[in-house]
Parts: sequence; C-alpha cells; structure tokens
Amino acid sequence: MYIILVGGGNVGYYLTKDLAAAGHEVLLIEKDRTRSSRLADELGELVLQGDGCEARFMEEVGFARADVVAAVTGEDEDNLIICQMAKKRFNVPRTIARVNSPSNESLFTRLGIDSTVSSTRIIFGLIEQEIESDHVVPLAALSRGNLEIVEIELSEHSHFAGTSVGEVPLPDGAHVVALIRGEKGMLPAPNLILQGGDTIVALVAVNKEAELRKLIG
Repeated sequence: MYIILVGGGNVGYYLTKDLAAAGHEVLLIEKDRTRSSRLADELGELVLQGDGCEARFMEEVGFARADVVAAVTGEDEDNLIICQMAKKRFNVPRTIARVNSPSNESLFTRLGIDSTVSSTRIIFGLIEQEIESDHVVPLAALSRGNLEIVEIELSEHSHFAGTSVGEVPLPDGAHVVALIRGEKGMLPAPNLILQGGDTIVALVAVNKEAELRKLIG
C-alpha cells in the first residue's frame, strides 16, 4: 500500500516510522526546509521537502497512485485542501485529515473527507471514561457555553519553545488542559518546559480561539 503523509510534526514522524516498519510504502512531505532536512537525516528517502497543497507537486510525487493520503499538519485549512485535492483531482481511494479544532469535524465530513481524527476529542473521551460522568462537562455543553477544546501544534520556530507552560501569556478565557509530546500525553504543570512540536490542548472561549492560535502557533 502506498501512503502519503503531509505534515512532518510529531504525528507525521511517528506515523511514518510505524507504517514503514509495517511494510508499507510511505512518503512523508514536510514544507519547512529545516524540519524536512532533520527528518531526512533519520528517515532518509521516506521524507521529501515540498508544499503538499500545490497541485503540481502532488502530481510529481505520485498522488494519483496513492492508496491513502493523510494530512496531519497543524493547520486545518491545509489539511482540508490537501484531502480535497487528493480525492477530487487524483481520485485517491481514502483520505484522512487531522482536525485540530473539533468544531471543524462536521465541515470536513460534509466536504467529502473520508475520515477525520481529532486528538482533543479522543483525549476528552478518555477523560470521560476515567472520571465520573457528573464531574465532566460534555462537549455539547461546552458548545452551548461558547467554549471550545482546541489543539495547537507548537512550531519548531515558536518563541515559546524552551519556556514553561506557566510563562505563556494566554488570552482571557483560555486554559491549557493537556500537552501531547510524541506519543505521550501530559498534564500541563506550570513548570513543564515546552518544546517545538508539542501539541497544546486548550479550553478557550470561542471568540478567543483565533487570538490563541496566533499567539502560540
């Protein structure tokens, strides 16, 4: 099976390693040249630098023969474009999109993306399983209260890399509730030092989501 992954963050990195180990033909595309070079040092020819949103580049790397395309960047807009292009222009049988904001899941489904994955929703589900239901606020209730659970991947060049969670000047109405590093989830202790590639899971007022993404991303 030929699988194309777009986005060389922690999700793309670990997926590439696991899929290659399972015997699949895998290509990992990363737009950032520095990040791509670092990945190539470890993963070799499985990594290619380029813009996975560009039609000409997609054609050159063989989207037309891919069995699966998974867009796992930290930007929902890019993931949607990649999967739509793969599906409509290159007739890829299966498209999978990482959804960083759970509120976008229904949109992705309506626009024809085969599968969506929201780590924030998965984490929330795990929390619901571990804590008594009367102590948990359901996602629907959060929506009615104008709150959202969002995930933001910290870029390699973020000026918050190397600082602690407690030092991040969050907008009013925003709270960090979890941190994902590689395949490990962590509680966001104030003294926990952030690293490039970390995924921050936050509870935020709807009208502050854009401000939070601009600040942290």
